[in-house]
This record gives sequence, C-alpha cells and structure tokens, in this order.
Amino acid sequence: MRITRKFILPILATVPLMGIATMPSPASIPVLSMASADSDSVVPVHSIIDEVIWVVGDEAILKSDVENMRMQAAMEGVKWSGDPDCTIPEQIAVQKLFVHQADIDSIEVTDADVAQDVEQTISGWLEMVDGSRERLEEYKHQTITEMRNEMRDEFKNRYKVQKMRQKLVEGIAVTPADVRRYFSNLPQDSLPFVQTEVEVQIICQTPRVEEEEINRVKEELREYTDRVNKGESTFQTLARLYSEDPVSARRGGELGLVGRATLDPAFATVAFNLTDPKKISKIVESEFGYHIIQLVEKRGDKVNVRHILKKPIVSDEAIEKALSRLDSIADDIRAGKFTFEDGASMLSDDKDTRSNKGLMSNSQLQFGRSITSRFQMQDLPPEVAKVVDTMQVGQISKPFQMINQKEKTVCVIAKLKSRVDGHRANISDDYQVLKEVVLNKRREEFLHKWVVDKIKGVYTRLNDNYRDCKFEYEGWIK
Repeated sequence: MRITRKFILPILATVPLMGIATMPSPASIPVLSMASADSDSVVPVHSIIDEVIWVVGDEAILKSDVENMRMQAAMEGVKWSGDPDCTIPEQIAVQKLFVHQADIDSIEVTDADVAQDVEQTISGWLEMVDGSRERLEEYKHQTITEMRNEMRDEFKNRYKVQKMRQKLVEGIAVTPADVRRYFSNLPQDSLPFVQTEVEVQIICQTPRVEEEEINRVKEELREYTDRVNKGESTFQTLARLYSEDPVSARRGGELGLVGRATLDPAFATVAFNLTDPKKISKIVESEFGYHIIQLVEKRGDKVNVRHILKKPIVSDEAIEKALSRLDSIADDIRAGKFTFEDGASMLSDDKDTRSNKGLMSNSQLQFGRSITSRFQMQDLPPEVAKVVDTMQVGQISKPFQMINQKEKTVCVIAKLKSRVDGHRANISDDYQVLKEVVLNKRREEFLHKWVVDKIKGVYTRLNDNYRDCKFEYEGWIK
C-alpha cells in the first residue's frame, strides 16, 4: 500500500541543480573534548573525541559531522569525487553559505513543509530494525520525539538550500541561438543520447471479486478486532503477522504522521475521524483493499495510525472473463466499430487514463516538464514495457494481466501510439533536451561564481590538516 513515499536517508551528496541539497546530520556522539581551529594549545590526537575542523562565518564544522556523513554515504553507496576528507567538509561549508543567505533573504520553511520528510526518514530507520521503536530508540540513544525534533531543523535547512538555489537562478534563460551556438562545435559523440521514448494508451478491465471472498476477508478483520478488544493480542502483533501492506506491517501497522492528501480518500475520512487510541475502526474499503485502523496520535493537520490491510483474492475465472471481454473489445476496434480512444473513454475501468482517451501519463520530472505522455521503457510498468517493446506504432496488443499502482490485479490491452527510437540529440527533434543541457550549465556556472564571491566576504578558518586539499571552490584558505 503506497501510503507514503519511499524514505530517503538525509545524506550530503553532489545533487542536481534543482534538486534538494542535504545538510549534515548532527553528530551521533557527544562532544566530550573540543580542539578549536583557532586554539594555540596542542592536544594529543589520541585524546580528541571531537574537534572543530572548519569555521565558516560564525558556524563551526565538526570532525564528527564529516565522519557521520561519510558513514551515511557508505550505507547508500554514494561515491565521492576526489578525496572525501576534503570534499565532504567543503560541501558542508557550501550548504552553510546557502543557508546563511536564505536567512538574510527571509526565505521561510515551516514545520509543515518538512513533516513528511521527517516521518519518511524515521519510517526508513524503523524498517531497518524490523519496525521496533524500542530497538531504534536504543540504537539512536534518543526517543522518537527527540529524533523528530532534531531532524526538523536539519530538513528545514535542506529546503532553505533548495529554495535559495532556485531563487538565485530563477532569472537565467537561454535562447534558441544560445542552444545552437553551444552545440554547433561539439563532436557528434559528445551530444546527449536520447533514450527510446514511447506513448502508450490502455483500456483496463478490473476482474470482479466474488462476494464470498469479500465476506471471508471481512470476517478475518472482525476476528482481529475481537482479539484486540479481548486482550488476546495487540494490534501491532496482528499487523506484523497478517497485514498485507508489507512496509507498515514491519512497523506493527504504523504509517507515521501523514497528511490527508497522501491517503486514500475513504481511508483518510475514517483515520482523521478517530479520537480514541483504544478503539478500532469499523472495516474500511479503499482502492487497496479492506482495512481496520487504530489511532496512534494526531498532530495539527497530520495523523498517525496503525492499520491492517487484507486484499481479496481474485479468482482465475474472474481474470479469464476480464481477458475475454478485452479480447472482444480489441476485435471490435480492429473491425472499425469504434476507435481505441472511444473504447478507453467509455469502457475502461482505469480512471487515471479514461479521461485522457487511454493515454498514460508520466509524472516524473523530465527536461523541465512536470507531466508528459512520453515514457522511456524503464519508466513504464514492467508488464506494459514487455508488451509494447516489440509492437509497431498503431498496433493493439493481446489482453494481458498486470498489477497496477494500487497493487491490484487488472487486465489490459495496450496500443502503441508513438515511438521515437534512441538517438543522438539534434536541434530539430530534441530542442527541449538540448535547451535543458545549456540552461543547467548556465545555472551551475552562475552558482559556482556566486559561491566563490560569497567565500571572499566570509570569514573562514581551516584546520592545518586541510590546507593541502584540492577544493572545488577557490578562496577557502586566506
């Protein structure tokens, strides 16, 4: 059940220009002994628990900040360009420059802006310890509440950096002449390679679930409610054992603090109306299946609940009926009785594509477009990609079954509307791709110069161990 987005650990890394630049996590160990970068006293290396290695303005960068970031990067497989001992503290310092400017420009980030990312990160940590709050708190030496409070400032800084970078480059633009000029002298093999892109239309039929199967699922959920009410088990234990939402099941059914918009509407209505953490909701039907819900806490416009999800099993007979119906629909389209577009508008069960004549939408950010109908093969659902890969433009597929975004079994016929094979980009066909390359280059050049100019006016002090580093930005050593 995709209630929340996949979590991302807050690691500092080289990020795309318009992406979110992360800030360093607070040190995971207490600073028991400090050696200032400005101190004349000599402290034996073996006795230093933590030390200030850089000072940027009135901000200190600790050795533990760098080590913390190095460990987190290793967990995520991040590779550093150059010497990590030099690259990591420099990137931390650059982020501090952006945060400082954001504060000067009164760029605001609220708790509500970062709440989902905080909960997402905690959920990820809980997954690593099999959903045990106790194990996580023992490992981090903090309560969940303390973790939230600590990360809130960290994520606020992350969004400040993002907004500041966007503000600095918002006026940069390029013309068609700029694009042509930039690429006119590039050799052919230096041009960007544009992967094969396709547009796909679908007509979907959802196999009917038998009433007997629905009753079986509801009876199981009623039994779980009775067991909790009688004190025979806890909601968390039953969720771990029986819930068919694998992500939340590992956490005892808990979703973490989420807003109404991130939840299925029917689920959200019940979840936000719960008031007593000791009571369990009535059975709720959503697009994912059937649930029972228990309140954990409410905080402002967010709610944290536990749930147990059960999905009715679709019979082979129901699937065969849906496939057979689609086969007949495809035959009628080929015979000219109606068009694929009309069939999608009138007969498809997929509400996301029905209003668009069956055309699938790709919401991933690509070349500055927030929504496009073009997909690279790896961005399509795997079942659809496998079918359309060998199809000709205008061809209609045989019926096939797949698991949709709501993790339900559906049956589909697909039509390949268009295909642009992979090729080296050219101005006439791929202007938007090339424009984005030039635009991003201009933005990066502007931001690089901004950082260098900013360094000139900021007090910096580096530990002597960092004076031989090859930095990306000049001016740190004064």
